Amino acid sequence: MQSAQPSVAPLKAPFGRTPPEVTFAVLTLAVGTFTLLQSLVIPVMATIQHDLNTTQSGVTWVLTAYLLSASVATPIMGRVGDLVGKERVFVAALVALAIGSLLAALAPNLAVMITARVIQGIGGGVLPLAFGIIRDEYPAHRVTGAVGTMASLSAIGGGLGLVLAGPIVDFLGYRWLFWLPLIMTLIAAVAAYLLIPASPVRSGGRISWRPALLLSAWLVCLLLPLSQASAWGWGSVEVLGLLAASAVLAGLWVLAETRASTPLIDMRMMRRRPVWTANLVALLLGVAMYAVFGFLPQLLQTPLEAGYGFGAGITASGLLLASQCVVQLPTGILSGNLSARFGGKWFTVAGTAVTMLSLLMFAFLHDSRWQIVLGGAVFGLGMGLVFSALSGLIVQGVPQEQTGVASGMNANIRTIGGAIGSAVMASVVTAHAGPGGFPQESGYTVGFALLAVALLLATLAGLLIPDLKPAGPVVTAVTVAPGPMGELPVLRPEPALPVGGTLVGDEPD
Repeated sequence: MQSAQPSVAPLKAPFGRTPPEVTFAVLTLAVGTFTLLQSLVIPVMATIQHDLNTTQSGVTWVLTAYLLSASVATPIMGRVGDLVGKERVFVAALVALAIGSLLAALAPNLAVMITARVIQGIGGGVLPLAFGIIRDEYPAHRVTGAVGTMASLSAIGGGLGLVLAGPIVDFLGYRWLFWLPLIMTLIAAVAAYLLIPASPVRSGGRISWRPALLLSAWLVCLLLPLSQASAWGWGSVEVLGLLAASAVLAGLWVLAETRASTPLIDMRMMRRRPVWTANLVALLLGVAMYAVFGFLPQLLQTPLEAGYGFGAGITASGLLLASQCVVQLPTGILSGNLSARFGGKWFTVAGTAVTMLSLLMFAFLHDSRWQIVLGGAVFGLGMGLVFSALSGLIVQGVPQEQTGVASGMNANIRTIGGAIGSAVMASVVTAHAGPGGFPQESGYTVGFALLAVALLLATLAGLLIPDLKPAGPVVTAVTVAPGPMGELPVLRPEPALPVGGTLVGDEPD
C-alpha cells in the first residue's frame, strides 16, 4: 500500500497570519462548547422526559443518538480535515453543532430532539481538528503544552456541564441548555472562519468511502447494544446479535483499510507503539470517566430515606462536584507544560493512579459531603494529569499530516470505553432495588470499585508507553539582553520534540 505524500497548502487568513494565541482562544471556545453539550443534559434527563411526554427508555435515546453520531463523525471528520483543510472542516463541524442546538432548543417532541442530537454529534470532530490546528500553527516546542492544555479544558467542560446544568434549568429552563451553546457556537464559527489560517500541511489522496461505511457500521453495532443493554438485557437476541455483527464488521473494516490505496485510518499508524498504548489507556480511562459523570450525580441525588445519598437537587449535586473543575484546570495546564519538557509517560501513569484512588474514595467513602468534595478534587487532579499528557503523546507519535485522524480515533476509543463503563455500571447499580425502589448502596460501591480496577489496568498500560522525551535543547537565536555589566548576548534554547520520527522506545515502521 502506497502512502499519499502530504501537500503544502497556500496560507490563508483574512487579516494576515493570526497569532497562535488568538487561534488557541477560538479553539478553546469551540471545544469548550462541544464538551459542555456532552454533559449538560445528563442531570436533567428526567426534566426532558417530562417535557417531551416520553418514557424513561425513550429519553435515553437523547444520549444514545448523540453518542453514536459523535463516535462515527469524530474520526471521519478528523481524516477529512487532514485531506481538505482542518480549518474548513472545523467551521463545518461548528455549523452542524449550531444547527443541532437550534433544533434541540425548539424540539416539540422526542423524534425532533433525537434528530437534533444526531446533528450535534457531528460536532465531535472539533476536538481532533483543534489538535491538528494547534500542531500546524504552534512552534514545535510549544505543541505538546498547548495540546495538553486544550485536552484538559475539554475534560473540564464535561465536569463543568454537571455543575452548570442545575442553575441554568432553575433560572432559565432546560431549553437554555441548548440556546446558550448555540450562541457560543455561532460566535466560535464566525471567529474560526475569519481568524484560523488555512492548514499548511495536508495529506494527499482522497476519502475511502468503503472503510468509512464499515467503520460507521461496526461502531453503531458496538455502541448501540452497550448503551441499551440495561434495558434490553445482556442476554437478549438484540444485544448478542449486534455485538456479533460488530465483531464481523470490525474485521472487514480492518481488511478494507489495509487494502485501500488511501486508507481512512492508517493501520500502520495504529500499530505504532505510542499510538496503540495511548489508545489502550484512553479506552480504560473512558470506562471510568463517563460512568462517574453519569452515576455520581445519581448517588448524590438519592433521597435520604434510601439509607444513603444526600437528597441533593440538580444544582446542589453539581456544586458538590465543582471541586473537580477547580483542581483540574491548573493541574491540566501544569501537566501539559511539564509533559512538553519531560515527556508524558509518567504524568499519564501518575494521573491514572490518582484517578483510581478517587474511585476507591467514591466506592467506600461517600457518607459525608466533605468526602465527596475531596474525592472530586482527587478525581480532578488525576484527570488533569492524564488528559494533558495523553493527548500530547498522540500528537508527538504520528506524522503531522495524520494528527487529525489519530486524535480523532483516540477520542473515539475513549468514547467506546465510556459506553462500556456506563453499560457495566448501569447493570451493577440497578441489579438490586432497595427501599423505595432505589438501587441498593452496595450497587454503587461495587460499581465504583470495578471502575477503579479499570484504572488500575490503565496504570499498568501506561507503563507500556514509550518514553517520549524532548531530544534536547537546540539553540535557535542569539539576542542581546540587558545585564548587570551592560548588554550581553543571550543564547535562547528551544527544546526539540520528536514529531512523527524515531521515538525513544518506539519501533521503526
